[in-house]
Amino acid sequence: MRVVLQRVSRAAVRVGGELIAAIGPGLLVLAAVEREDVDEDLQWCARKAASARVFTDADGKMNLAVAEIGGEILAVSQFTLAGDLRRGRRPSFEAAAPPEQAEPAFQRFLAALSAHGVPVRTGVFGADMEVELVNDGPVTLTLDSAQRHAGRSG
Repeated sequence: MRVVLQRVSRAAVRVGGELIAAIGPGLLVLAAVEREDVDEDLQWCARKAASARVFTDADGKMNLAVAEIGGEILAVSQFTLAGDLRRGRRPSFEAAAPPEQAEPAFQRFLAALSAHGVPVRTGVFGADMEVELVNDGPVTLTLDSAQRHAGRSG
């Protein structure tokens, strides 16, 4: 699973011009389920996203997680994060899970995020969405569950 975390002061998603979901301060989480992902990958990414200390404390240090600031998560499925541009100019999406695998996996990812006590809103799986955000910082981080065994555990 590949995930992009963006600390936002606000974010929203629209489908066909209709507002589907919006949050105030929190995290915009863009997520791609890949063919080889197992539930441990989804759980790892959800735990990392929910517990990432990317919000500033009273001393101005990034020391607080989204729940600690009373924030929310807007999670959007974005298969293009699994795209590969190493060859040619057109991206390959071979690593992306097909919709029949990706949709239930993304739903399990949403449930795992919610289990960490953070309100989670989402877009519409598979829809052509307009995602609007005000990046706070900017703070943008990436997670790749294929690298979860590399480096420090956690």
